[in-house]
Order: sequence, then C-alpha cells, then structure tokens
Amino acid sequence: MRPSEQASRQYASSTRRLSARMAVHSYGANPQTWWSWLAVRLPRDGAVLEVGAGTGELWRQLTPPADLTLADFSAAMCAELPGPRVVRCSAAALPFPAGSFDTVIANHMLYHLDDPEVALREFARVLRPGGRVAVALNGRDHMAELDAVALAAGRPGLVRFSSRSNFAAEEAPVCLARSFTAVESERYPCDLAIPTADPVVEYLDSMADPPLTPDERAAARAFVESRIDADGAYRIRKNSVLTTARWLG
Repeated sequence: MRPSEQASRQYASSTRRLSARMAVHSYGANPQTWWSWLAVRLPRDGAVLEVGAGTGELWRQLTPPADLTLADFSAAMCAELPGPRVVRCSAAALPFPAGSFDTVIANHMLYHLDDPEVALREFARVLRPGGRVAVALNGRDHMAELDAVALAAGRPGLVRFSSRSNFAAEEAPVCLARSFTAVESERYPCDLAIPTADPVVEYLDSMADPPLTPDERAAARAFVESRIDADGAYRIRKNSVLTTARWLG
C-alpha cells in the first residue's frame, strides 16, 4: 500500500488514530516536552504555513504566529484545526501563489506522501527568498520496541510499521539540500517510560487495519504488563529529528 493510501485510510475520516498516537508521547522521560523543545528551535517569522497540521496540537501548545495558515488533506483534521485560516489541500499541490510565506512547517507528515520531494519543491515555491522550512521526522529505529508488542499480539504485519515510510530523518538533509541551503538537523533527546499497558495497546491498535481483535489486545496487554512488572515501565526509544533549512530563491 502506498503511503498516501495508508494515510487516507488512517486519517481522512477521523482523528481517533492520531490522538491515540499522540497520547503515548505524554510519557516522555525528558521533562522538556517536544512542544517546549520546538518552541526555541522552530522558525516562526512573518507569514507561517503549517502543512499537514493534523489536529493543530502544535498551536495549542505554542503561541501561534499572528499570520498563520493551517493546511491538511483530511476533512476530519481540518474540522478540528484552530485559527481563522484553514485550507484543505494536498501537500504536493499547495493552492498558494509563489512567495506567499516566510516559514513553512511540516511536523511529522512528509512520510505520509508517496513522493516527499514533490512537497519539498512546493514548500520552496511558496516561500519568499530567505524564508525558512522546518521538517520534523522520525529515524528508522524510532519506537522499534513496539515490534515486540506486535509479535506478541500475533500481528507480524505491524512489525516495523514505523520504518515502512519512504522518507525518514536520515534522508531529510540530503533531500532538503537539493532545494534549500543552510540545512541543519537536531535530534530531540527523549525516550518513553509508560507505566501502564493501555497507552501502548491503543497505539498499536491505531496502526492496525483491521483493528486488533479482543484476543490480540489481551495478548498485547499481557506482554506489556510483563515488561512493566519487570522494569517498572514499558520503555520505548524515540528518534525524532527537526531539520531546518533556508530558501534563497
């Protein structure tokens, strides 16, 4: 299945799956949350466009810029987005004139596209000379500990679902350098320590199509609980990276 087809099945009509995935990240071991870490690194000058804005959580956590446009392909996501300027569109065909924005943000969304480089060229097109792009992505080993939960549940098809994408943090600098300059990457230092099984099971279920059966859920929960009993928490290593670059025009 192509990444865009998977994204459509997961996100087009509901925000439930995205919410389940976001919830697990509240158990980060770093006292500085992803949002507060972004706050001092994310370029937000002038007219700002966030592409693939999801439920708009970024701007519920951070003070939004005065001139902010939010875009997403999903009608369900757009219905939840805050702010006066919400546009439903594809990242590969942004409905904005060239040179419309000073900053373009793509927070954990490029891996949902069949050809992320098409979107990167669109980002360059709608940026003004000197404008900045900020791309958050996951590394290939991001949350690999969920593989064991998938196997315990009897759903081997979910193993390494996080690396099925054709675009990960490791590819971002080279790809961005084809259209941008001053490319810089920084990894967010945080792992997860989840004290109960439910968030892990709900995360796995959010990736499953069809959903986990009751027996599969019970098997996943039993496995996670056994790890929690042994280690005090279910521990998951994250690999989230912010890459920024500048468009010279």
